[in-house]
Amino acid sequence: MSDLPLRSQLAVALGRTAAKMSRMAGRGDGSVIGGRVGLRLDPELLTRLAKDRKLVLVSATNGKTTTTRLITSAMTPLGEVATNAFGANMPTGHVSALASAPTARYGVLECDEKYVPMVLKETGANVVALMNLSRDQMDRAAEIWLLAGKWRRALEASPTSHVIANCDDPLVTWGASSAKSVTWVAAGQHWREDSWCCPECGGPLDRQDTDEDSDWACRQCHFRRPRPDWALHGDTITAPDGRAYPLTGLSLPGRANRSNALIALAVVAQFGVPPEQALPLLSQVTSVAGRYTTVEHQGRSIRLLLSKNPAGWLEAFDVLRPAPGPVALSVNAQGPDGRDTSWLWDVDYRILQGRPVWVTGERRVDLAARLEAADVSFTVVDDIDQAVMAVPPGHLDVIANYTAFQNIRTRYGRVV
Repeated sequence: MSDLPLRSQLAVALGRTAAKMSRMAGRGDGSVIGGRVGLRLDPELLTRLAKDRKLVLVSATNGKTTTTRLITSAMTPLGEVATNAFGANMPTGHVSALASAPTARYGVLECDEKYVPMVLKETGANVVALMNLSRDQMDRAAEIWLLAGKWRRALEASPTSHVIANCDDPLVTWGASSAKSVTWVAAGQHWREDSWCCPECGGPLDRQDTDEDSDWACRQCHFRRPRPDWALHGDTITAPDGRAYPLTGLSLPGRANRSNALIALAVVAQFGVPPEQALPLLSQVTSVAGRYTTVEHQGRSIRLLLSKNPAGWLEAFDVLRPAPGPVALSVNAQGPDGRDTSWLWDVDYRILQGRPVWVTGERRVDLAARLEAADVSFTVVDDIDQAVMAVPPGHLDVIANYTAFQNIRTRYGRVV
């Protein structure tokens, strides 16, 4: 930190003060306001803080917070790691993360999809991990093909950055294919409704799925799935050297987190951390900013699941307790959620048939209409407390989108 210009040092100090005041006022962890103050005083602060560090940028529509935490845990043998582990994934959060760990030689930064070009240009990150692209907050993030195109141009302009990319997602593959150096990872693509057309020519994509592998190719041009270096088959990971590693010790549930773990292993391997050393460290991650956490309240065990978009709801359904376990659903439509809730009609809610279902949140009427169309029985309640107390003592899964999740998380004890 002493190598920074005096103006930058002042920007860091005032940012820390602003962050501390925010925490004392109960307005959050202060990472956003701290970074905002720092960048206002020194617009080049992110570039200065990133200098001489080995950085990883992690971006995706879903799973980037979890994967950031997994990568950070697996990189601990290398020394201190700077990271924005709780989701402040724009430049303000990146500044706060790097400023809070001035001596860390390594950094793992979750990055909002829209900000990848800007942050890559300012930091010159060594590794960029790209996992999936699907519809999310369309009123803010724009159409995902545009995002993939921005990734493509940014990576072409950053020839020293190595990319770890999910080759099972055609949009991610297209966005990453301009990079000079890519490690292809077969991490799976469970939600496919946003990638039936070729991003190269617009033609139809043909898909082939077997028990051992998946493949896709454009029917009209050369664009097709690259051969993967890393692959995931069920609970087993295959490394580039052909060795297989079981994922049975992973603490986070569901197929999405197995995919996240695979990406994490591929990333840390770039820094010399082998799978046999990284896997036990991945298993130490049990909760990520409240996701998958179970809290106890009035004799109920409430498990919190975050779902922000159609792809996220599909992954949440994958980890539900078996039917007829009860479920509470909560949907808001504030700025961070996206104002438009029409995406609810893209989710297949029929999997909830036969369960007790409670519906709450600011847009509970929208969600209720969707469930009625799916022939799912439900009860509308004014708030999450009513749903919790309506359930007999025992387990309750709660699925909520972003601001609804944060409200519920705060209501029942903010957990990491």
